[in-house]
Amino acid sequence: MSTVSSTDDLLRAIDDAPRGSGVLAIFDFDGTVIDGYSAEVAYRDRLRRADIGLDELIRTGSAALEMALRERDVHRLMNVGIAHLAGRTEDDMRAWGTRLFRERFAAMIYPDVRRLVAAHRRAGHHVVMATSATPYQARDVAVDLGFDALACTVPEVRDGVLTGKLETPALWGPAKADAVAAYAREVGADLGQAFAYSNGAEDEPLLALVGRPVALNPDGALARTAHRRGWTKAHLAAPQRGFGIVSTARTAGAVGALLGAVGLGVTTAALTRSRRTGANLVAAFGSELALTVAGIDLRVTGAANAWSARPAVFVFNHQSSLDLAVLGAVLGRDVTAVAKQEAAHDPRFMPVGALLDVAYIDRADRGRGRDALAPAVDKLQSGVSIVIAPEGTRSPTPWPGRFKKGAFHLAMQAGVPVVPVVIDGAGERMWRNSLIAHPGRVDVTVLEPIPTDDWTLDDLDERVEGVRELFVRTLGLD
Repeated sequence: MSTVSSTDDLLRAIDDAPRGSGVLAIFDFDGTVIDGYSAEVAYRDRLRRADIGLDELIRTGSAALEMALRERDVHRLMNVGIAHLAGRTEDDMRAWGTRLFRERFAAMIYPDVRRLVAAHRRAGHHVVMATSATPYQARDVAVDLGFDALACTVPEVRDGVLTGKLETPALWGPAKADAVAAYAREVGADLGQAFAYSNGAEDEPLLALVGRPVALNPDGALARTAHRRGWTKAHLAAPQRGFGIVSTARTAGAVGALLGAVGLGVTTAALTRSRRTGANLVAAFGSELALTVAGIDLRVTGAANAWSARPAVFVFNHQSSLDLAVLGAVLGRDVTAVAKQEAAHDPRFMPVGALLDVAYIDRADRGRGRDALAPAVDKLQSGVSIVIAPEGTRSPTPWPGRFKKGAFHLAMQAGVPVVPVVIDGAGERMWRNSLIAHPGRVDVTVLEPIPTDDWTLDDLDERVEGVRELFVRTLGLD
């Protein structure tokens, strides 16, 4: 009889296993690492862009029907799809895959799969993604999760251009199991100690190869096989996306609460003739109220660090529209932001910018150097801290993007410390392109202030990368 496990059970099994690169951890991709199927996403993307002709549409439909009748034989379908990509450059295909990753695949990754892969990496295991998908669908996900190797279906490429044929057979069913067995021999790994995770019955040959098979969110056929063979079964919570009734209602309530707080802040500012008093009311009271209404359980570690060295430049990792409310609740008062100069004349932003006394800087004129940062420096020297996302834009995954240097130049110029604020889980509650927040926990760690007195322009790149590494380690991504 199979064992039905929770994510915590799976994590304990990883911790109890032998350590080191001699242990393989093999993950299927579609339906296992991501909640959905990458080929379907890619096909719909091409349909939306009118990149599929009538001939390909007919041939794909015919192959899909044959696949259903022949019990999931994917080989003809793969050959049809690859044939119609003949003549595309590999550079274009990689760029297409990266765009799909940022727009779709990143949001489809199971949050608990991130935890499983991270646990295997901490144990020193050799982590492999094995999939029938092409590298253009799978590579960016594999890199983001930190896989050591990717075994996939490889299109034939000649002089940087796809020929429309496959370099290798589609890694489906027994072919995937054979490829994994060959890879294990190549790296000298003992499959008897290996883990394998899959959701589909086509991967029964792969799961039968290893000593620690896990049917992860299994389909009906795999669930029956797992029960019969005593394999571990586990069901992971899907990524929270979409417009659920409760989440939509709570988000609307949270927006209403925040707007109400803004109105109260404006009134308070007018009555007290203190814009800062009104802004502090919105930042602290409004943010906490909005998060509570949205069902966000905020857990803060190192809260004292948010107050121990003010004014400061607070830098945070930016993945969600929730981040600003989270920062308002954590940092409380006497904090503002920077914005590009053009926003000062944007009627949509002007009321908020006026209330929060935002520092407007001319980002377009990079040649002005110190002068361009003067408005933000003035805010800091008046005792008001500034919060900045050094990535410059929201990241589609928990991995912090490249840090720009503006925030750090600002801290140096004003002679104030940098305080990292690490936000973990906001992207799961409200993804970067989503309008809806989903109830759940968000963890925030405020790290110790980092003095910038001895920083120089010569070592700034190294200093900035050091701060980014603090985020990576705190998020458990190293």
